[in-house]
Amino acid sequence: MAEDTTSNDQTLIDQLRDPSTCRKAFGQVIAIYTEPLYWQIRRMVDNHDDANDLLQNTFLKAWTSIENFRGDAKLSTWLHKIAINESLSFLERERKRQNVSLDDEESHLIQVIEADTNIDGDQLKLKLRKAVATLPEKQRLVFNMKYYDDMKYEEISDILGTSVGALKASYHLAVKKIEQYFEDND
Repeated sequence: MAEDTTSNDQTLIDQLRDPSTCRKAFGQVIAIYTEPLYWQIRRMVDNHDDANDLLQNTFLKAWTSIENFRGDAKLSTWLHKIAINESLSFLERERKRQNVSLDDEESHLIQVIEADTNIDGDQLKLKLRKAVATLPEKQRLVFNMKYYDDMKYEEISDILGTSVGALKASYHLAVKKIEQYFEDND
């Protein structure tokens, strides 16, 4: 099955590089990757409208730089890198704009989660989102990619440029902190 994905990935990349098929191929990219990229972004920024804007920015950046894609990594890895970088840049701009220090970020994120009207009423999911919001940014990112996106450590390593061992340690610490949050907030 992985061979099929790699083969399909290469076919899509070839079509993206061909001026006669690039628009249609990019439409396929959007159809395939909209949902996973949206949720990757959404879990980082915790706001539906911001996530949609960042998703559009991600696709725009991919479209304008497709000729720079060397194919060293999978197309999905490249797109996730763009989405994560867009999200991290956005979060940094928002922290500066709202004058929120890194120390205050946790309480700010929890306020954003509580004010979000685009979530369902499931209290357990809300509690998990709040627990994840208490994690440092890197642990939050690793937790989201592993827990929600079910990515393999090797793929996360390719996207974030971090060793598998460090990612496993980061995920383990994140899980422990989330468990502690649940114990402390029962």
